[in-house]
Amino acid sequence: MDLPVFYAPDIQPAAATYTMNEDTSKYCIQVLRHEKGDQVLLADGRGHKFTAEITDDNRKKCVVKITQCETVPPPSRALRIAISFTKNASRIEWFLEKATEIGIQTIIPLVSQRTEKEKIKAERLQNILVSAMLQSQQFYLPELQEPQAFDKLVKNNKDAQQLIAHCLPEQKKELQHTMQGGKDTLILIGPEGDFTPEEIKLALDQGFEPVSLGNTRLRTETAGMVAVTIMNMVQ
Repeated sequence: MDLPVFYAPDIQPAAATYTMNEDTSKYCIQVLRHEKGDQVLLADGRGHKFTAEITDDNRKKCVVKITQCETVPPPSRALRIAISFTKNASRIEWFLEKATEIGIQTIIPLVSQRTEKEKIKAERLQNILVSAMLQSQQFYLPELQEPQAFDKLVKNNKDAQQLIAHCLPEQKKELQHTMQGGKDTLILIGPEGDFTPEEIKLALDQGFEPVSLGNTRLRTETAGMVAVTIMNMVQ
């Protein structure tokens, strides 16, 4: 049986003991009913995996003894997605959760001309990423960047491979046939209503390759999910 994983963002790699915060302690002791002597795992979100034993099962200040610390190998390449957030917050929250479970490394809220929602609740979204990381037993927390304007991002991006998914009827290759295995990649996903023709032209002029995500018209969060899944599968 897999050991439960708890988030410990402030733990140091050389730590001998660690005290969980009140919320994590309550979840560990009161909800999951762990007790003194039980083994657990801690993740700092930066690739360190701590094996620990509960020495004080206080539901407000659970203390564990670190028995092992190892570094989980980082992903061999950086997979980044810049996606326009939707007006319906629950839809983009669902995307963030699932994208984290699949294995995205960086998420950039993209502000384009047709973006419906430019302001984000960073703390709530960060909590969703943490929960999804723990649930899927990963040890690297995706980076949720500050919102970026479309034109600024496409002009300043230095990723090895730059892709844009759009709906205009022009010649596009399927994403899985465009991805270059082993290379860092950034893909742009537009808002409801798609990118404007001017934005698409700007991206293409800056070296972005147009890609297709299939034959059907997808919602923003669905397009993001398809893109993350394909990107993660191509080695």
